[in-house]
Amino acid sequence: MSQFQFVMRSGPTPGVTYPLEGDQLTIGRDASNGVAINDAEVSRKHSRLSFQGGKYVLEDLGSTNGTFVNGQRLAGPVVLKPGDVVSLGEQIVLMYDAINMDPGATMAAPRRSARVTPPPVAAQPAPQQQVYVNPAATPAYSTPAPAKKTNMTPIFIGVAILLFLCMCISFFWWIDATYRWCTFFPFISGC
Repeated sequence: MSQFQFVMRSGPTPGVTYPLEGDQLTIGRDASNGVAINDAEVSRKHSRLSFQGGKYVLEDLGSTNGTFVNGQRLAGPVVLKPGDVVSLGEQIVLMYDAINMDPGATMAAPRRSARVTPPPVAAQPAPQQQVYVNPAATPAYSTPAPAKKTNMTPIFIGVAILLFLCMCISFFWWIDATYRWCTFFPFISGC
């Protein structure tokens, strides 16, 4: 009689054993999986183990980083053999082992469950620290100037004055050209 297990070779908890029990097991980051591995490279539901004919069959469940057996990425279900190296992504490496149990033995010591859930970590407020800044030591950064708005009023006034001057010059030129000085300016001597 054989019992199967995974032994983590590299990952968040090297050396931890995951006893494989049951006809269907999922491997993933979510705590509800039969083999729960809390690591960012592992998908929530990464792969599935099915017990068929006394052997486990491994298949990838569309994981982001892939499931590999002996360095080959799974494209379909694969029957595992003792000694196979199963990788989840690039960093998580599990060794697939068979534990032969002697049926005549008086007692088989149960393996410790590998489901390790770290205690929840409460967010701690950062301690307040005073920071002293030496103005001479800080680099001088130039802040970009805000977009400058152009005031159009002086431009309009300048254009209006220019038009007024042009009109005045044109008027005086017309008066001079048509000899109408006395008509418009009777107070001029000699009219």
